[in-house]
Amino acid sequence: MDLEEAFQVVGEFGPYQKRAVAVLVLTQVYMACQSMLIVLVGSTPEYRIDQQDGVPSSQQELIQRVTFTEDIDSIVTEWFLIKHQAYKVSLAGSLFFAGLLIGNVVFGPLSDRIGRRPVYLTGLFFEVIFGYLTAVAPSYEVFAVSRLLVGLMNGGIGLVCFVLTQEYVGKSYWAMTGTLTSMSFAIGIALFGALGYFIRPWRNLATVANSSGVLFFLMSVSLPESPRWLYSQGQTERAEEVLRYMALRNGRAANNLMLQRVGSAKGGSRNNRAGVLQLVIHPVLRLRTMVLMYVWYACSLVYYGLTLGASETSGSRYLNVAMYGLVELPAYPLCMYFINKDWAGRRKSMASFLCLAGSACLCTMFIPENSGTVLSVTSFALVGKLMVSAAFNIAYVYTSELYPTVVRNAGLGVCSMSCRVGGILAPFVPSMRAVHTSMPFTVFCLSGLSAGCLGLLLPETLNGPSAETLEELSSHSRVLESKALLYEDNKKKSNQK
Repeated sequence: MDLEEAFQVVGEFGPYQKRAVAVLVLTQVYMACQSMLIVLVGSTPEYRIDQQDGVPSSQQELIQRVTFTEDIDSIVTEWFLIKHQAYKVSLAGSLFFAGLLIGNVVFGPLSDRIGRRPVYLTGLFFEVIFGYLTAVAPSYEVFAVSRLLVGLMNGGIGLVCFVLTQEYVGKSYWAMTGTLTSMSFAIGIALFGALGYFIRPWRNLATVANSSGVLFFLMSVSLPESPRWLYSQGQTERAEEVLRYMALRNGRAANNLMLQRVGSAKGGSRNNRAGVLQLVIHPVLRLRTMVLMYVWYACSLVYYGLTLGASETSGSRYLNVAMYGLVELPAYPLCMYFINKDWAGRRKSMASFLCLAGSACLCTMFIPENSGTVLSVTSFALVGKLMVSAAFNIAYVYTSELYPTVVRNAGLGVCSMSCRVGGILAPFVPSMRAVHTSMPFTVFCLSGLSAGCLGLLLPETLNGPSAETLEELSSHSRVLESKALLYEDNKKKSNQK
């Protein structure tokens, strides 16, 4: 039998898979806390500078004259990151996203090569270690380096964690597990806002937020390797062992379970092991990757651009962080409804939500600064966050279905790399207000609308078979991709002549 038939025997989403997926999904809460850490530990309180003796001419003189009028303990108050040193707060945030980018590039192909489980456990272990280094950092320089290292691990394990939630279950549950992963991240943002309200000293906050990672690591140690990855690598017997173990824990009999013996095409040929290189060489993968990279970039730019600006919104910074997390939650039931409908599917739903996010950001340009609470810039920004959260969630699920198993992590890694470029740029977009007050939302608007239109070039995956190898892609192609395949075939024939 093939893998999908095996999951029907084992149980597509039995009790054991539910427990395994629950551990992976809850790990997103920890990862959300690390992602949003700089929003609260980098808060800049109100302050005044004694200028009776003139403007301070040096950092030492500035430290002696500054008085913080707001009772906040953050890296800003500890290391006096104000005036010409204020850029260091945004730099620490950008270093985290730079680490995410590197982690996606390194961990994605690595997990395709050596397995999901060892990469996930190693990354989570070191993220916890570097997270504690953040909490005890004796200087800004050590703090900044620790954020880079935490981002490096966070980017890698986030990708592998998501893939594992998909590969432990039957294909019909991929959309649900992907949505649960994104919901958990949103809940993590809200919980971090609440945690920051009760734990004000930044070092204590960093320690407590990081400690949940220890619990999730201990819970993850017993997780098995992905049976889909084992099967794609030709390790059929090990895949059968994992599936039989799942069946046993699900209370099902699967003693006679036997998978089809894969040939060289599935069993790890040089072509399939090329990973990232295949994303460039293969004509269908090349087109899909180009479109998906821009979609992920736009999602990240708008998502993090709106989220990281939460502390700058008027009102309680802790309530704002929680609100920007909670506003995502309605997006996920909407996703689960639309992406499983034949008239909407993955492709149209993702494109529509991106266009709606861009439109919401467009509306902010026509709203006066001192408008009411209902029709305000903040209200439309929250609607934009809701829409882009839905698009981002669909992008994760949709991308994993567009890539075959043998290059799925590599494909997700490249797309996440593009996503992190958007994350690195996001903290600096608000500074474009110096050109015009509506400029940041103009950038978000154009990004959302253009990505939504490009997303329509991709094929629909709803109710279609999941590709395990590169050879199976040709039957799942849209017109544009079919033309690319035809062009490649004609090119090969002309070269042979």
